[in-house]
Amino acid sequence: MDTIKIGKFLSELRRERELTQEQLAERLGTSNRTVSRWENGNYMPPVEMLMELSTFYGVSINEILSGKRLNDIEAQSAAEENLRSVLSDSSFSLEDRKRYFTRKWKREHWYTFVIPALIAIIVILVSALLDQPVGVFLGCLIHIPARIVGYNVMMAYVERNAFDGKGNMNDKKS
Repeated sequence: MDTIKIGKFLSELRRERELTQEQLAERLGTSNRTVSRWENGNYMPPVEMLMELSTFYGVSINEILSGKRLNDIEAQSAAEENLRSVLSDSSFSLEDRKRYFTRKWKREHWYTFVIPALIAIIVILVSALLDQPVGVFLGCLIHIPARIVGYNVMMAYVERNAFDGKGNMNDKKS
């Protein structure tokens, strides 16, 4: 997919409407910097924005992805090529999937790291107030196994969701 060609086409469509990047950005609910990035070919508009741009400019998404206006014959052949290109460009790498599921687990299970830390702090404070050095020492150690267990549970979740068990990326959506 030629993002430079797509960007030039988007710029051309905007100029046909006699709009500035700022005016287009305002209508689409985005920033003029984002519009500039699309038109320079640095970034592709997200799918939702492609649909809005298509409606706004009165062209097909296929034409936007082709970077030019298409006649009926060209549109049919370009559709298959654009679909293949979009699918291959939008594939997430294994590292992306692992990062995504790690963040998701941390967001959903934040308490597995916070609660043991709070318990450790309470044990340390109470032991220090009661002048019990062994309690302070144990309070420092409480957090370590909790972190190890939490990390292992998180990684099991990541592996279960990012792989299919055969070393391949899992295609199911979570």
